[in-house]
Formats: sequence, structure tokens, C-alpha cells
Amino acid sequence: MSSSPRIAVIGLGYVGLPLAVHLARHFEVTGFDISAERIAELKAGEDRTDEVRPDDLRATTMTFSDDEAVLDGQDIFIVTVPTPVDEQNRPDLGAVLGASRTVARHISPGAVVVYESTVYPGVTEDECGPVLEAGSGLTCGTDFFLGYSPERINPGDREHTVDRITKIVAGQTPEITEKLAEVYGAMNGGDIYRAPNIRTAEAAKVIENAQRDINIAFVNEVAMILKGLGLNVLDVLDAANTKWNFLPFQPGLVGGHCIGVDPFYLAHAAQASGLHPEIVLAGRRINDGMGAYIAQAIHDNLGKSGARILMLGLTFKENVPDLRNSRVVDIIARLRELGHEVAVHDPHADPAEAKDHLGIELVPALDGAAPYDAVIGAVKHREYEGLDAARLEELVADGGILADIKGIWREVETGAGVRRWQL
Repeated sequence: MSSSPRIAVIGLGYVGLPLAVHLARHFEVTGFDISAERIAELKAGEDRTDEVRPDDLRATTMTFSDDEAVLDGQDIFIVTVPTPVDEQNRPDLGAVLGASRTVARHISPGAVVVYESTVYPGVTEDECGPVLEAGSGLTCGTDFFLGYSPERINPGDREHTVDRITKIVAGQTPEITEKLAEVYGAMNGGDIYRAPNIRTAEAAKVIENAQRDINIAFVNEVAMILKGLGLNVLDVLDAANTKWNFLPFQPGLVGGHCIGVDPFYLAHAAQASGLHPEIVLAGRRINDGMGAYIAQAIHDNLGKSGARILMLGLTFKENVPDLRNSRVVDIIARLRELGHEVAVHDPHADPAEAKDHLGIELVPALDGAAPYDAVIGAVKHREYEGLDAARLEELVADGGILADIKGIWREVETGAGVRRWQL
């Protein structure tokens, strides 16, 4: 392999696109995605994920294509496709194995195939390696080599971008590890951690988000306990956070492409080895149950069925358009089961995506909205933080409920006609 390898990034979503744009500042990069619509959008300088600024996208030297022929002759293939779970919360490796079959048709001797997708330990070598061998007719570890460098994308985070964080790298051989350290180090100033092997790197990634999930589950359980004791969990957390080593986690819904998914990959690996991961799965049960808990609490406070409810926010996180694994849908579904009419507004979500993938029609604007029996602040978008007492009182009917899941209006004093509920 030359000192300036040709790199192909397979999958141009939240992970692949920022990575490809940064690598293209140092190498010849081809970005491949199976979606012709996505490629057309990127060629036009638009990124629906908002992870890459339009100016940076238009200025990039990388090539965009949905024609896999562009993968011929590449030296390094970086796979950045989703690894979700199925309806039974089992790892779904369909996309990563499909990408591996695509790459297999185009690798040549000396190539390196790197995976960034989150997987449980062993997937890269035991699952992807054989697929690459079968499709290419080449021998893994002799004719081509494997690598792993887990993604750490945090949607909407402009501080911890891929060029400003430590990158873990692991190769099938020490030489491949060093080659990957050189490539990734070119874009992030050499901030590289060399894992001793691929399985260690895979395990490191999968426990990162499992740890966050468990910590959030703890404060969610605490929130429910304190609610029963008549205490405000945010007040309690403010007090506890004055201790130097108290971890500042907040209660709420846990969704998105990582935290609500990765623990199931860790649990799968544990169960396959004969272990029962009690804490990991307990955390998942608590967090997955928060939507129903919140919906029931609001229903009980309303004291009736048939209420008109406005849900503010649908994306899994504030100030991003990402609807993947949004747990706001759990609240909506349960409230509708309880007989309520729920309208949903989100200034960041794509209305077509919300309708096509979640079956939810978004309210286009709040202007002129009639008062609702309950208004629920589900996502802390900046637009909602800007709502003052007068505007909130216009949205909530007299005697109605303002349910604040995220503490958005914690400091806003509303009139006596608005009943307050907070997680």
C-alpha cells in the first residue's frame, strides 16, 4: 500500500459523511452509498443530518457515488453502516454483512477493510471476514486484512467532532494497526489509541454506551422514587452534583442510534457465552419503560380520557433532525391507547420522514394553535427553550397541564391556571 492510500467510505450517514469529509482533506476519498437520493443530495451540497456544514460539503474534494464500480482499486475500505436491533432486540447485522458483500466484489490483494459500525466482540473477524473471503476468493489475513476503529459520533455535537476526539484503532496485524493509526492520525492530530486487538476495540465501543445507558437508568429510577416521595429530581440532582465525583446524568427518554441499542449487543455477546447480564438488561428495561410511565402519569393527572394534547419534540435529541429510535413515540402511542388526541410538533424533524417511518403527522406551526388540555415538553429544542410564560399560557387551556420532561421551563413562572408536572 502506498503512503497515500485511496480510501472508500461505505455508508454516508451520520458517521460516514463527517469521517469522509475530514479524511478527504488528506487523502483521495470516495464516498459510496446505496441511496441514489442521498448521493444526489450530497452532490448538491446538502446534508439532511446537519452533521456537515454546507460550505464544507461543497468544498470537499471527495467523490460521491451510488455506483459500486467506484470501489474498484481502493486501498482502504471503511464501513460505516447502521447496526440496529430487530423487534426482539437481537443484533441485526444485515447492513454490515451486506456492505461486506459489496466490498468483497471489489477488494484486491493488499486491501484493508475497516469497520466502524458498533458490533459485539468477534463480529469483524468471525462474521465479516468470512463474507469478504467468500465474495472475493481471497484469504483474510494473507491477501487482505481487517481493521476496526469504533465510531464516536454524537449527533449535533460541534465540539467532539471526528477530527477532535481520540480514535481507537486495531488491525489484524501490528503493521495494519500502524497503517490505520497513520491514516486516522492524519485527520485528528495523531490522537490515536492502539488497542491490542480487534476484539478489544469492539468491546470498548459496545461498553461505552452501555455504561451511559445504565447511569441514565439509575437516575430514571431515582426520578420515579423521588416523585413518589413528593420531591423534584432535578432539585435533588443539583444538590448531589455539588459532590466532586457525582456523575451529572439527567433523567429522561433514551433513544438514538447508540445508547438505546448498543447494550443489546453487549447482552447478546454475554448470553452467547453463557452469562446473564443482569445490570445491562435491567437498565434497558427501566429506560425502555419511561415512555409508558410518563404517559400514564400525565393521564392520571388529567383525570379523564379524550384530552387534546400537544407534544413538543419528536427527535431523539435536542436540536438535531435524527428520528432514529426516538422514544417520544412511546409516550404518543400510550396516550393514544388511553384515548387521547395527540398533536406533534418538531421544528427539526423532517415531516416526510416522520410520516413515512413513524406514521406521525407533524403540526406545521404553533401559531394560532388552540389551547390544549396538556402540553408536553419532550425534547429540549432551542425553539422550545425560548417559549416564555405568556406563550405557554396561550398553548395550555385553563386548568390544563404543562408536562416538562426535560426541565425546559423549570425557571419559568406560569399562572395559576396552568398545572405543572415534571419528571
